[in-house]
Amino acid sequence: MNWIFLILAIVFETCGTIALKLSSGFSVLLPSLAAIVSYVFCFLFLSFALKTIDVSIAYAIWAAVGVLLVSVIGMTVFHESVSLLKVVSILFIIIGTAGLKLAA
Repeated sequence: MNWIFLILAIVFETCGTIALKLSSGFSVLLPSLAAIVSYVFCFLFLSFALKTIDVSIAYAIWAAVGVLLVSVIGMTVFHESVSLLKVVSILFIIIGTAGLKLAA
């Protein structure tokens, strides 16, 4: 169940970050509220996951998958630039996270 909590934390963190982008510095009401609510649920579910998952593993997975999802959404939905260096850097984050999990 704790891995499901971690997945939910990742989903809400991703939604919160996208809502932050859409809020234009908290100047648009609905995306601003969505960001706040998303981050509350994100940290709530992350705290549940940390009851049994090592913090180094949970945080690394949470951060790496969040970076991956937000980067892909940024590149596809918001038409952000895509470069080889950007893609390789994201892959290094994923590889580092997998290394932490394997080391545990």
